[in-house]
This record gives sequence, structure tokens and C-alpha cells, in this order.
Amino acid sequence: MRHRVKGKKLGRPTEHRLLMLRNLVTDLMEHGKVVTTIARAKELRRLADKVITKGKQEDKVKAIRDVLRIVTKKDIAYKVVNEIAPKYKDRNGGYTRLYHYGFRKGDAAPTAIVMLVETEEVVENASDSE
Repeated sequence: MRHRVKGKKLGRPTEHRLLMLRNLVTDLMEHGKVVTTIARAKELRRLADKVITKGKQEDKVKAIRDVLRIVTKKDIAYKVVNEIAPKYKDRNGGYTRLYHYGFRKGDAAPTAIVMLVETEEVVENASDSE
């Protein structure tokens, strides 16, 4: 039975799985999007939303410390707190979007793109320029 069990094991030991997810979150915050398998992408979404929510705290020092528990690079943690999180100050969750992408060439694993959701200001500016 899976009562109260959250998340997937992804076929890896605990330490490897957690470090892999931390690296995926760091890459997502650094580049804005990541291509990975669908199972990893679903787990990545959960962790990425938590990181951005932690970055939205009023106390910046505590926010950076909380983000650094998950993100593996200090400059990316500062970027999350100072640039990414303020974009989503009026949004309660759902900071990432998952698109099914196709199949990986080597093993035909289904892949997906996880990307940060564009905020309303960016979408409005794009529609004004047309």
C-alpha cells in the first residue's frame, strides 16, 4: 500500500534521486526550461514550485537560506529570490508548465519540457507590440 507516500523513486537510491532533482531544479532556474523524462518532470514540478514559494518570503536572508537547501548554486539562489520569485508575487502556485515533447532517441523514453510560466506582464507586453 502507498498510504501517505509522496513522490516516485525513479529507480534510484534516495541520495542519488534527491541530488538529481536538486540539479534539475537548479538548471530550470538557471535556463528557464529543461528537457527530461516525463516521470522526472512531474517530480521536478513539485520541487520547483516549492523553491519559488520559498523565494517569495519577505525576509530575503531567510528566503536565500531556504532556497539554498534545494538549489545547488549560490548565484542561482540569489537569482530565484531577487528576479524569479518577485515575478510571481500575485500567483499562488503553478509556476511551471509541462509539455510532452516526444521520445528520446536512445531508449525511446517519453520526454517532456518543463518551463517557467510567463507572467501576465510579459504576455500583455507581447500582445501590445502586435
